[in-house]
Amino acid sequence: MLMPTATTRPRNAMSIDVEDYFQVSAFAPYIDRDRWPTIECRVEQNIDRILALLDEKQIRATFFTLGWIAERYPAVVKAIVAGGHELASHGYGHERASDLSEPAFRQDLLRAKGLLEDLGGVPIQGYRAPSFSIGKSNLWAFDVLKETGHRYSSSVYPIAHDHYGMPDSPRFAYPVREGLLEIPVTTVRMGSRNLPSSGGGYFRLLPYAVSRWLIRRVNERDGQSAVFYFHPWEIDADQPRVPGIDAKTRFRHYVNINRTHRRIARLLDDFAWGRMDEIFLGAKAGLQHAGAGQ
Repeated sequence: MLMPTATTRPRNAMSIDVEDYFQVSAFAPYIDRDRWPTIECRVEQNIDRILALLDEKQIRATFFTLGWIAERYPAVVKAIVAGGHELASHGYGHERASDLSEPAFRQDLLRAKGLLEDLGGVPIQGYRAPSFSIGKSNLWAFDVLKETGHRYSSSVYPIAHDHYGMPDSPRFAYPVREGLLEIPVTTVRMGSRNLPSSGGGYFRLLPYAVSRWLIRRVNERDGQSAVFYFHPWEIDADQPRVPGIDAKTRFRHYVNINRTHRRIARLLDDFAWGRMDEIFLGAKAGLQHAGAGQ
């Protein structure tokens, strides 16, 4: 069988999880949620930088946006939509789906979806759970996502991780309910393990050439679109340092943070990119659904 050439590689999905540095799950033991309104947000300036970079590269992406951010910074939502990007949901308050009851999860989804649709003037089809927090213990979340009008989720990370992960789940887009796709972030199969290949701390920690090789392998060997993600705070080397955090959390959050913007720019040049809804839902004419499978 012929391997795909550079011109026939699948187009990949670029996604941004719109949250601020103090809202990450790893900081929850150190920053009380009640303090959030009193902390200076940096998300606006970071989103401006991301939108400028995407516009320069003529790339459209998907922004999984917290309702909490949208409510306080509606201009961020309007700028995302005005730039031709997909507006999607990251829930309202960055609470892990695995920490919520079914009624609380439904309320969180509806609150975020309503806010985003009112502000953005577009339907919200996609959802990504904070910290990829849909797993074996809360698969009922897919029923709630379908009931609340979502068409896809990107909430399962098929790796073994100390905070999340479902390593036995499919590696590529697959239907979890009728009319609802799960679109996992990308992994590469090496031996009996799935290796993370889609962004976050791994992208900052590993040499850029490794990340490029991993995505290329998925495009060429698997013939699949990769799903990449990052956060606005990951391009913000000047963000305030959170005092008192443990060494592991400090390393994970801040490692190579001063290099991320340059690496993202290289990544945008090295591969073809698009919105999640275009690539996986066929939101524009001529685009095909990604195949399921492991």
